[in-house]
Amino acid sequence: MEKNKKEKIGSVYYDKKDKRWRCVYYIYQKDTYEQTRKTKSFLTEQEAKDFLTSIQYQKGNELFIQNNGITLHQLMRESAQKKLDLNLIGERTYYRLIETIKKIEKTPIANKNINEITSNEIQSYLSTLKDYSNSTIKKVKEQLAQTFKEATNKGYITRNPMFDVISPKSTKPSKIVRALEVEEQQKLTNYLMNTSITNEPYKVIYLLQMYLGLRIGEVLALKSTDINLQKNLVSVTKTLTTDKNNKIIMGNSTKTYAGIREVPIPVFIRNEIITQMMLAKNNKDDQLFLDEKGNFVRPNSVNRKLKDLLGKMEITGITSHSLRHTYGTRCIEAGMRAVALQRLMGHTDVSITLNTYTSVFNKYKEAELQKVNDYYMNNEIVSAENLLVENKNLIDSTNKEREEREIE
Repeated sequence: MEKNKKEKIGSVYYDKKDKRWRCVYYIYQKDTYEQTRKTKSFLTEQEAKDFLTSIQYQKGNELFIQNNGITLHQLMRESAQKKLDLNLIGERTYYRLIETIKKIEKTPIANKNINEITSNEIQSYLSTLKDYSNSTIKKVKEQLAQTFKEATNKGYITRNPMFDVISPKSTKPSKIVRALEVEEQQKLTNYLMNTSITNEPYKVIYLLQMYLGLRIGEVLALKSTDINLQKNLVSVTKTLTTDKNNKIIMGNSTKTYAGIREVPIPVFIRNEIITQMMLAKNNKDDQLFLDEKGNFVRPNSVNRKLKDLLGKMEITGITSHSLRHTYGTRCIEAGMRAVALQRLMGHTDVSITLNTYTSVFNKYKEAELQKVNDYYMNNEIVSAENLLVENKNLIDSTNKEREEREIE
């Protein structure tokens, strides 16, 4: 059966008896495509109108959109809600999308109809973001691009104004996550290994990040049952995340599909983990880490405490994520291959590992190249006599250039 061509729009009215605003709207029955009348109550008229508008946009009511238009911010919010409802994004991603949308909503173009916004207006808006980070600029542009693409696909506009829009470059320097220097790591490790969990409640959290390379959310999601002391492994299967209201919750999986992994426990922190397990034996759901009120530990609390601790040691520029970065750095310095490190870190692709630790790999490439040079010499692929001649020619050439410059 075909969908009814004449779509009923609905209405908003005030119920004097209940002192509530009512929104009358219609939804389609899946089997018959008949429109069924529904009513929903609201405290304010604006809430009722916004709800009715959202229903019409979700249905793609062309008559309603033609008569009323659709603003940029309405389409952005509808798109985000639709992705959440279809389980295309998680609640944490939805929350971040809404935060980006809120930023865009501060500009005048957000309240303009989608078909009235020009490329110049979008470009002018993006140009005002130069004082934000490159990451923020990228998120804003991506949100705009996705929204106008959807508007084009649905026929709300005939030309995508994002076609010739260029992102500005941020005036802010990019944040660099640095690893602890060896001496700094020694200093922090010595302190942690010689203090009790009572004095330093997040002690084992720091050790797990620094010596297993776990993300902070992965550490805080660990249960005692994730620790296999017989095989000396930690199973990473989940991460703490946030819902659409930014409340800390337990996620259904890790940050990425590659995040599910087993990581070996270094022998020197084994006893520290056992002690933490003993202290957590009465924790709800076998959680390894809970705060004093029995709730999940917030990553911000861990990070703030770490900065205070390192400040006393005169170590700056380090966050809890830096501890994970420290693990990756030490692995490379020890000669671990990128593919192996990728799996231990839970990266989805080895290119992420290579890009993240480019400077560390570059630092050690000369040592690796020297191995190749030694191999050439040991196998007489290049003779020592030829090498001496080349060195002598290079020295003579350098000396000649120096003498010519002195004469000038």
